[in-house]
Amino acid sequence: MITFEYPYLFLLIFIPFLVRYFLPPVKGLYGSALKVPFVTDFKNIAKINSKALGFAVSSSGLSKKWLTALLIWLLLVFAFMRPIKIGEPIRLEGKSRDVLMVTDISTSMLEDDFYFQGKRISRIGAVKAVVSDFVNRRTSDRLGLILFGTRAYLQAPLTFDRNSVQEILWSMEAGMAGNSTAIGDALGLALKSLQNSDESLNNKVIILLTDGENNDGSISLPEAIMMAKSEGVKVYTIGVGSSGFSSLANAFFGNMVSNLDETGLRALAEETKGHYFRADDLKSLLEVYQAIDVLEPVDTKQNYIYPRQELYYIPLLAAVLLASVLIFIFRRQ
Repeated sequence: MITFEYPYLFLLIFIPFLVRYFLPPVKGLYGSALKVPFVTDFKNIAKINSKALGFAVSSSGLSKKWLTALLIWLLLVFAFMRPIKIGEPIRLEGKSRDVLMVTDISTSMLEDDFYFQGKRISRIGAVKAVVSDFVNRRTSDRLGLILFGTRAYLQAPLTFDRNSVQEILWSMEAGMAGNSTAIGDALGLALKSLQNSDESLNNKVIILLTDGENNDGSISLPEAIMMAKSEGVKVYTIGVGSSGFSSLANAFFGNMVSNLDETGLRALAEETKGHYFRADDLKSLLEVYQAIDVLEPVDTKQNYIYPRQELYYIPLLAAVLLASVLIFIFRRQ
């Protein structure tokens, strides 16, 4: 569809007629007239014959010079009106969030205290399945992924490409970032990543999942809480795994005790206006991410944009080209 940005400028077409019929010709002022060096060229345009123009002038009385001038003026007016081609509508997703998932992949995530269809599965296996399903539902959000253990690593910068995030999720393995748990460093990296994101997105959310306590790294949990609070970022915290002894054998002390810092995780969530969740089995982990979907709903409003292609240059170039050709022809005569 072709439309015009300034359709009212169509009235400019009548200016030459108004000038011709309402302004009387100037007489007796030739001595004081401004001498234009190109006036001869314009006079020659009026003398052009029908053969040079390529069309016959009708006998209705409209002179050759007026036909030429009117055509050029008409092209210029169409250029001034800014013709625009409107393309097919493109659907946009609704208002988006920046959701950064900060996931613990320390060695303790190998603990197989989750069950699926009667079989024991590891915490990391349950997290892969549940979080991947969560990612698939966040159709309008930019998603990012930070994996941490002894060190924290940004594995997926904020992106709308959910497939890439899911591929990284399924490829992660417990222990690949170290054995200990640097929650403070991971949260600090997440906040830094969100600082570099689009400022027009008001909703910035961190979902931190861990089965331990902050026992490594350079940033303590109280410091991380202060940083998140000052940045105004909402943090949802998820503590996973069953309480009590771990089945993972320690070489010196036998079975280890789970050291999930629920007090710290709850404080982090409350101070940032988020929420703390406890998931000790697969069902409760599913319910956690479903609850986050409710607390941070996906905007399903359908918005559209219409591609615009400017076309003003076509009549403008045609007018310039026609005037240039005519001037060139008359200079050769």
